[in-house]
Amino acid sequence: MILYPAIDIHGGHAVRLVQGDYERETAYDADPLDAAERWLEQGAQALHVVDLDGARQGAPVNIEHLARICDGCPVAVQAGGGLRAAGDVESVLAAGAARAILGTAALADPALIEALAAEHGERIVVAADARDGRVAIEGWGRESAIGSAELVEQLGARGVRRFLYTPIEVDGTLEGPSVESLREVAAAAERADAALTYSGGIGTLGHLRALARLKLAALDGVVVGRALYEGAFTVEQAQAALAAGQR
Repeated sequence: MILYPAIDIHGGHAVRLVQGDYERETAYDADPLDAAERWLEQGAQALHVVDLDGARQGAPVNIEHLARICDGCPVAVQAGGGLRAAGDVESVLAAGAARAILGTAALADPALIEALAAEHGERIVVAADARDGRVAIEGWGRESAIGSAELVEQLGARGVRRFLYTPIEVDGTLEGPSVESLREVAAAAERADAALTYSGGIGTLGHLRALARLKLAALDGVVVGRALYEGAFTVEQAQAALAAGQR
């Protein structure tokens, strides 16, 4: 299981939000590349980059920062935020990202997602992030009528092989993962023969060990943000905790 340190970019800085609320933002690094390099020094095997400006505006804004991170860090980078057209995906992949994450487009244009998955395979990740069980879209500003597990099953049938799941109510709180909802979404991913990355609520090494001990077949990665920025543990310690939980 891989740890993905999160780098959320807003206004050119590396920040973290609480429950997706832009009014509850904390800026940690003036330059997002500084955060990326710090995680790399701590042993990061991959990075998770979100263009928060792009998520709100509906098109990528921070491609230049993404390219700098990809150029400066020799690990796989998955990136999203405002990717709602094929050209947006191409721009992210051209910037050096190993994977492109789409959210709103997954509901607005499932045929596009199917075409992208057919062309790019596992380089396409669909975010089934949800608030109160319903998939949230448009920068988490609006809830849809569909549940995360249902979205995973529908798009898995269309060829998507990688998903991201964030229960928004725990995101940035450090209070622990939403285990029961994760079980449901992971089961849907397993039925779809797809991989799942979890994000949200991780505040301690114990939370990471607990996730690993679930031994969910589809779960192969965990995104961590605020806990790393605030020094609750290092990337190296987090990776060790995940490994220990899997034994």
